[in-house]
Amino acid sequence: MSSLKTTLSGYAGYRGREGHYSFLLHRITGLGTALFLTIHIIDTSWVYFAPNAYQFAIDLYRSTLFGIGEIFLVFSVLFHGVNGLRIAFFDLIAPKFWQIKKTRSSTRWTLAVTLVLWIPAAGIMIYNILHHNFGMFGG
Repeated sequence: MSSLKTTLSGYAGYRGREGHYSFLLHRITGLGTALFLTIHIIDTSWVYFAPNAYQFAIDLYRSTLFGIGEIFLVFSVLFHGVNGLRIAFFDLIAPKFWQIKKTRSSTRWTLAVTLVLWIPAAGIMIYNILHHNFGMFGG
């Protein structure tokens, strides 16, 4: 347990700027995506073993709170994927780019690409939440 405490305090206390924040966000988004996939596999299996529980889960997922969670899930998947491509490119194709200046620049580009992909998706998802859950926009 002390090693976990040391690890978490090291993550929180270190101030490495873009590289550090990219590392932390990559870890958090990876864990969030893995948690979602685990829950998704379990609740999808209920369609055969517990149809009533499956229907309850589907109704729960249509709620506003889960809709907002899905918006953050899409960000997590996009950031984790784009950042993973950046890391793979640096490791496999151009290891000479592992320099502070290039890492900072590529981290900013990674976030920019993620936001360009995420903002339209988030807008559509927010529209759907407002349309289906609150009857706005003729719903």
